[in-house]
Amino acid sequence: MPDAPLYIVLNAGSGRSDSRTASDAIESVLSAAGRAHEILRVDDAARLREIATEAVAKAQRNDGVAVAAGGDGTLNAVAQVALSSRCRFGVIPQGTFNYFGRTHGISSDAAEATRGLLTARVLPVQVGMVNGNVFLVNASLGLYPQLLEDREHQKVRHGRSRWVAAWAGLATVFRDYQPMLIKLDHEGRKHELRTLTLFVGNNRLQLEQIGLDESVVVEDGKLAAIVLPPVSTATLLGLAARGAMGKLGQARGVRHFAFSSITVTPSSRAVNRVKIATDGEIRWMRTPIEFSVAPEPLLLLKPIDAVPEEA
Repeated sequence: MPDAPLYIVLNAGSGRSDSRTASDAIESVLSAAGRAHEILRVDDAARLREIATEAVAKAQRNDGVAVAAGGDGTLNAVAQVALSSRCRFGVIPQGTFNYFGRTHGISSDAAEATRGLLTARVLPVQVGMVNGNVFLVNASLGLYPQLLEDREHQKVRHGRSRWVAAWAGLATVFRDYQPMLIKLDHEGRKHELRTLTLFVGNNRLQLEQIGLDESVVVEDGKLAAIVLPPVSTATLLGLAARGAMGKLGQARGVRHFAFSSITVTPSSRAVNRVKIATDGEIRWMRTPIEFSVAPEPLLLLKPIDAVPEEA
């Protein structure tokens, strides 16, 4: 492992810091350590999957590691290919929230995260799947994907920050988003329910921060589902405030449970595609929608001195 070459997918459009600064920091650390590496820069987001595939292929040929340097979307794209190829996977987090990196004690400072890769050991970590697509942190349908889409539009106009994310969320809420009527199949039992959003989490830190109890903290082959009921705009703002204060799990009407697999189908047969968010990226998927734990773990390189962040 100490000599394994690193193939780093660097998303030039991802994160808060300048990609050139991150690239220089990565290059400096690896060159000083004499570690074989190649930085594959992504200047066009449409080529992210292609370049991730190239990095994983090179890593497999040379007994190396595919590394994602960017935000959640970049990590997701490289993880998708690495998981299916059983390739070792490293991260240099550069996003706004960095839940995946923080959960595993990986710094968002590019130089520090790169130094961590030099002595890292492989840790198998759980990955979520939705209709065959990987998610490291969360996946969702309904209001939450719309909120994320609005957030990205606001970021293009006003920059990347948590305040921009909060503002975009409020804008979505005040558009009076309409609930969905869905059928949910869980452990052989079918439920029909009306919901604003179905949120599925695979990240301990994020779930603890919004206030879910230990029964739905993800690990050991379980994901966590949160179902928000149809509520007024004022009540929805109250739920958002509870989430910010770490008390969402105590809110009236909010359902949450742990599961290994659930299937979701719109009650209306006229709806055969729905908008799904996976780690902040939006895509349309055909119904039914199946959320599950991936059958194989992701082979994450975790720094030997990493200290996971606590909620």
